[in-house]
Amino acid sequence: MILILGVQQAWSQDEEQTYKKRVLETTEVNFLTSYYSQDGDNAAVTGGKGTEELTDVTGTIIVSIPLNDDDVLMIDAGVSAYTSASSSNVDPFDKGEADPFVASSGASQSDTWVNLTGTYSHSSDDRNDLWSAKFSVSSEYDYFSLGFGGSYTKLFNEKNTEISVNGNVYLDNWTTIYPFELRPFGEGGVGFFRPDEITGNTNYNPNFSELDKTNRNSYSLGLGLSQILHKNVQGLISFDVINQQGLLSTPFQRVYFSDVVDSFIDNFQLADDIEQLPDGRLKFAVGGRLNWYLNEIVSLRTYYRYYFDDWGINSHTASLEASVKLSDKFTLYPSYRFYNQSAADYFAPYESHLSTEEYYTSDYDLSKYSANQYGLGISYTDIFTKMHISKYGLKSIDLKFYQYDRDTSFSSSIITAGVKFVMD
Repeated sequence: MILILGVQQAWSQDEEQTYKKRVLETTEVNFLTSYYSQDGDNAAVTGGKGTEELTDVTGTIIVSIPLNDDDVLMIDAGVSAYTSASSSNVDPFDKGEADPFVASSGASQSDTWVNLTGTYSHSSDDRNDLWSAKFSVSSEYDYFSLGFGGSYTKLFNEKNTEISVNGNVYLDNWTTIYPFELRPFGEGGVGFFRPDEITGNTNYNPNFSELDKTNRNSYSLGLGLSQILHKNVQGLISFDVINQQGLLSTPFQRVYFSDVVDSFIDNFQLADDIEQLPDGRLKFAVGGRLNWYLNEIVSLRTYYRYYFDDWGINSHTASLEASVKLSDKFTLYPSYRFYNQSAADYFAPYESHLSTEEYYTSDYDLSKYSANQYGLGISYTDIFTKMHISKYGLKSIDLKFYQYDRDTSFSSSIITAGVKFVMD
């Protein structure tokens, strides 16, 4: 009898030592979609003057699969299809009268982006250590990218403190597409472009040569420290650095010089050159988050980030999001985000650059501006997954809308929706 009790006790102790909660109990499937639209009057494709109208529809499916108690495989596949009035003017001469504020119907008017990312993560038995590795591939008409990376997270101090480090590498390659009127002046070109149709400066002779690089490599490193400061307050600080090398300008974005006489066909000004930017860029960002659980109904999430780079841009981002629990199943998420930045050293507006400069761009993403974003989201959560489609139970539904406005002419809006299912 004593022997049997001893064996039973040893068996019971062994069970306690080996039992652990699975990182992910069952397979989860997320369906995400979004509709994005924008407009403005400072298109980079037409040298800082012209329509920025664009619409984009995206669909994504994310499948998270528990391989065992400790390991999870996540597969993320997405497709994005856009139509753009601004990029259509890479070739504005294919239909009707050419005008920077009117879309053309060329091949560059629309495109489709596809992406596939796989992420593998492993947690230690005590759940205090987490490793992950990922690989991604994405492609569109003039662009192809491979990416890989990994992260490590360590929890200690009874899981009240968390440190993390992550790194990523992206290897991108461009198929260079130049503004239509510049192509005859490139390698093997005829050296002139529709001379009988040109008005203004009829001796059109742009300062153009084809780019000698088509690749861009990006390397990033991020560090984070998270701490539970109070039973209702959690703080996080982060530091990120990104190094980019290669082709950092966009080959089809025009630039106009103030010291060159203008040439036109119809209402469209012919390019003096394409955007020229350095082949290296170093970016730094320091950020902080503070999440505050006020009560059972309201939680607040705050965020601040300071960013600077060696192109001369300094920026500040501040945001506030509230989580307001309406019931056991419904939660409301109002949010606000403020952003401002200084201009890059190489930016100047339409027809403000000089032809003697080494680098130049009229892309307003690199200009000085401030922006406000307002958002509102609502989520439905059913932890018991009572609603089913086949063997999958509905866990949550999310719907969000954001309105973004710069102090330039640019504005955009996006609506996103997500549905999460878990396998029984």
